[in-house]
Amino acid sequence: MEYEGELKGGDTVARELIRTAVGKIYDHYFEGANVGHIIQWFDLGGSLKLDEKRGLGHHGEATRRDSRLMEKTKALGLTHNEPDPVRASAAEFVLEGLYAHRRISRSEERGFAAEEKKREPREDGKGERPNFRRQYN
Repeated sequence: MEYEGELKGGDTVARELIRTAVGKIYDHYFEGANVGHIIQWFDLGGSLKLDEKRGLGHHGEATRRDSRLMEKTKALGLTHNEPDPVRASAAEFVLEGLYAHRRISRSEERGFAAEEKKREPREDGKGERPNFRRQYN
């Protein structure tokens, strides 16, 4: 691990350890759960940046609009009577789990967003293949 830290940096190694741990705990609670609607929301352009200092009251529009995210927190044993900071933490755990499994992306500036799609190289070797679907009649 010390050698990895020298190559990648201690911060990167620590982030990967945390990501792996969150992924394992997420699997314990949500293995087999249908989270496609949450991922789809991000794929359609949704993004969410949670701030622990503001709680759900500030993020209410995004979290209430997709109440299915909050429904997933029931698997963690939470109810609607929990304080907003607790519910926000649970929602963030769900999102962190999706990030750990590379279903959505996360950045310090934007928060959670859709996973960036990797572009495929063109067959002729001139750049990347355009990202469009073939139309059928």
